[in-house]
Amino acid sequence: MELNIENLHKKYGDKAILDIPLLTVEEGKITGITGPNGSGKSTLLNTISGIDRDFHGKVSYNGEPLNKDVARNMTYVFQKPYLFRRKVYDNIAYPLKLRKIHKDKIKELVDEVIKRLEIADLIDKRGHQLSGGESQKVALARALVFRPKLLLLDEPTSNIDPESIKVLEREIVRFNEETKGTVLIVTHNLDQAQRICNDIIYLNFGRVSD
Repeated sequence: MELNIENLHKKYGDKAILDIPLLTVEEGKITGITGPNGSGKSTLLNTISGIDRDFHGKVSYNGEPLNKDVARNMTYVFQKPYLFRRKVYDNIAYPLKLRKIHKDKIKELVDEVIKRLEIADLIDKRGHQLSGGESQKVALARALVFRPKLLLLDEPTSNIDPESIKVLEREIVRFNEETKGTVLIVTHNLDQAQRICNDIIYLNFGRVSD
């Protein structure tokens, strides 16, 4: 899914948070968004996701405005993911059940993503019982399981252990390579952005800088 942003302006009171005249996020690539604290990174992701609609300007998805079909084909993993107080397996299966996928196919897809993210030992735990790294793995598994066309990630590897970071980075890259899904990832970690991203957007005071 290609993203096109035109004349995007966002304010909190009198303070300008985003000021982006023109920006294209290419389809099928991993694009990083980086910049200092308060530069508007998460606000931009919230705007693209449709969570925040209080802005001026235009965001289009393969040339279309945000609609049910677009929303159905994208997902958002937050820095502090929300998981249901259900078993990990049920958390991961949720977007497939929502899309009325046959139960046999659901099991196949969930089993596959559980194996890839190395979380088989967690399937009987409940979402609220997980550590930070475990929660991030499960949240990413839930996002990847239905193979979205647009994957939005807000600091998905912050404050977790190095081994978990390796697993998450590996599976983000693998998802992109296998499905050609577009990935937009907010990260403070420049080394990470250079490792896994095809393009990097630098935000400073809400503006894209070179």
